[in-house]
Amino acid sequence: MFIVGNFIAAVAHLIDILLSIYLWIIIIRAALSWVNPDPYNPIVRLLYQITEPVLRPVRRWIPIRGIGLDLSPIIILLVIVFLQSFLVTSLIQLSNQLR
Repeated sequence: MFIVGNFIAAVAHLIDILLSIYLWIIIIRAALSWVNPDPYNPIVRLLYQITEPVLRPVRRWIPIRGIGLDLSPIIILLVIVFLQSFLVTSLIQLSNQLR
């Protein structure tokens, strides 16, 4: 059981790191939308390719046409913070019980 506990702890930390990286990618994407970057820049294209599959469904769920403000990055950031607070913490607590 000790090995399983360590494995779950490692997975929890990996998920936490990946969620933190994605949180910053979403923040950078939102900040870039304010300055109207060159759409042919490879870094900008990479950011859009990484974030658009997650942001698009949220945009469909919350229409932005009447508001004129894209709230989808804020919703995704809240989901990421929730996952870090709930999922990662739960996995770490589970790993501690299995040790």
